[in-house]
Amino acid sequence: MLHEEVVGRTLVLTLDRPEARNAINAATAAELEAGIDRLESDDDLWACVLHHEGPVFSAGADLKEISANAGAGLYRSGGGFAGMVSRDRAKPIIAAVDGPAVAGGLEVVLACDVVVASTNARFGLPEVKRGLAAAAGGPFRLARAIGPNIAAELVMTGETIDADRAFQLGLVSRVVEPGTVRAAALELAEQICANAPIAVRESRQLVAAAFDHDEAELWQMSREMSRRVFATEDVKEGPRAFIEKRPPQWQGR
Repeated sequence: MLHEEVVGRTLVLTLDRPEARNAINAATAAELEAGIDRLESDDDLWACVLHHEGPVFSAGADLKEISANAGAGLYRSGGGFAGMVSRDRAKPIIAAVDGPAVAGGLEVVLACDVVVASTNARFGLPEVKRGLAAAAGGPFRLARAIGPNIAAELVMTGETIDADRAFQLGLVSRVVEPGTVRAAALELAEQICANAPIAVRESRQLVAAAFDHDEAELWQMSREMSRRVFATEDVKEGPRAFIEKRPPQWQGR
């Protein structure tokens, strides 16, 4: 089950299957996909926070569904596992993690743009301990996030790391006290939403492309990004608001 709430310009998606450790079943995958569809299609929404009820962010795929039908319903045509891990999107998503995010739960976290975690959080890909392999982006995204050597150790041992270690390695951007993750993630989303939305999305795309292209390609993408940003109305509003000493009124176009 997934709950949706709008706070300002931020869509909050909350995983709510605490009795199942927020394991992803077919219904949750469909709801996550629909939530991201809403985020992408609504011009009034500029960011998203993915949070959870209960002590576990997500234990990953619902093993009952994997046993029953090979987990077919967990994979969506538009976004892959959980309806989001391979989703093509433009708007930023912040993972708000206040407990373990393991297996497919970590793969969902790795599909987000920024991770805010409490000291209760733990991260790992324990699939090998169950005779499985992480196939929803976990191994290569974890390698990009924390480096190939440490990622290889975690993937091959199935062990977890805590929030402080994840912060040191660059997986987590902010570590906060338990119970404050949602508020901290919303504060970060508000900071993001205070900026010109098209400039934010274009910058996000360039960061996301950093490991997929060589430097010449990235310079070309940067030039193309600059042209798109300088063609917007907001590129005039920013300097004007600065000169007039007032908050900018972004139009998102």
